[in-house]
Amino acid sequence: MTHTRNTPRSTATPDAADDPRQGLLKAIALAGRTVAAVRPEQFDGPTPCTEFTVRRLAGHLVAVLRRIALAGRGGDVMSLPTVADDLADTEWQGAWDAAVREVEAAWADPAILGRTLTLPFGSVPGAAAAAVWTSEFTVHTWDMATATGQLPDWDPELVAISYAAMRRGLPTGPRDGAPFGAAVDVDADAPAIDRLVAWCGRKPQ
Repeated sequence: MTHTRNTPRSTATPDAADDPRQGLLKAIALAGRTVAAVRPEQFDGPTPCTEFTVRRLAGHLVAVLRRIALAGRGGDVMSLPTVADDLADTEWQGAWDAAVREVEAAWADPAILGRTLTLPFGSVPGAAAAAVWTSEFTVHTWDMATATGQLPDWDPELVAISYAAMRRGLPTGPRDGAPFGAAVDVDADAPAIDRLVAWCGRKPQ
């Protein structure tokens, strides 16, 4: 007979609602799988984020990973570029994996969630920073997937966290100075990922 044992909550893996770091790592993992699936001939194509080609968007995501790791170590994220332009097309995976390991190490201490981190738009607790970066990776994963014909398996919890963060962070009116266009109208019953990207100024397909 097989006996089951209840796992104490203290030893169970927390979900993204309990520990924003888990949501961030899940969003990063989905972005990584999406970037890894880009075909070589797609790198020069446009993306819904009009300032980036597919190649530059991939470079931007690597740069954001490096910034997240630096923030976790108490550094100034503004000291790093917004795009990793130093990578050849054959170097994405190695650079991505190395940056993810840096993020995991820098954010390993749960105390970081209450620590004040300085982001480009201001200083926020680590928990709030994790939610902001979760939304950035989720929206940019949609950009990458849309540009390259992919259909990611969206995690409803992460999309909800991202939508809440962007609703708090982006005004309904003019967004002068922000890297987002005006919100796009979508049906109230549209898929959650469509409502998220529409709020960020994208036009869902």
